[in-house]
Amino acid sequence: MARLCVVVAVLLMLSAFSLVTAQFQARQLFVRAEALHNTVLSLDMDWRRLQLERAELSRKVRTDEIARRDLEMVNSTPARTLYLQVPGLIPLPQTGAAP
Repeated sequence: MARLCVVVAVLLMLSAFSLVTAQFQARQLFVRAEALHNTVLSLDMDWRRLQLERAELSRKVRTDEIARRDLEMVNSTPARTLYLQVPGLIPLPQTGAAP
């Protein structure tokens, strides 16, 4: 009977040790999962900010504004258009500047 009590006591201690280890691992996994969740939220916020920034940078008005300001570009007009005449083709009407 004493042997049975010792075996049961050892099994009980192993079971308790296993339970403590399992709880510790569960806590570690929970902390890691929370950290990853916070990372996901941060990356999602960065993604949305970048999408908004890309939309702002690709606006036609902004592109036109930069072209006019930095590159000194202007709209073409019929008066500024130069038409080239190629021999053998139908001539184009003369509405622009003369070549």
